[in-house]
Amino acid sequence: MSAIKRLCYSCDLKDDPQLIEKYKEYHAAGNAWPEITRSIKDAGIIDMEIYLTGNRLFMIMEVDETFDHEKKARMDAENPKVKEWEKLMDTFQQRLPWAENGQKWVPLEQIFKLE
Repeated sequence: MSAIKRLCYSCDLKDDPQLIEKYKEYHAAGNAWPEITRSIKDAGIIDMEIYLTGNRLFMIMEVDETFDHEKKARMDAENPKVKEWEKLMDTFQQRLPWAENGQKWVPLEQIFKLE
């Protein structure tokens, strides 16, 4: 049985109701480009969910043992459709104030788990 790991991230959208609605449209069931969902699965991501409150996004990923951040970054950099998607999503997203240079999605620190 493979080990599944949960990774959580946050990112902000530009605080514009029209842009937020358009971003939600792109992410509605069946609307994400098939090349994007394929690249996500090919990277070892078993499940991914994105939640929204106000203009703050929270992404929860479940990954298998094959997932590697650097490998995923290389795969994305070599995939023209992923690069096109990311450029499009950049029109909606803005970096968190504490994000490192070039960092879009910031990892969340788990501070509680119900035992």
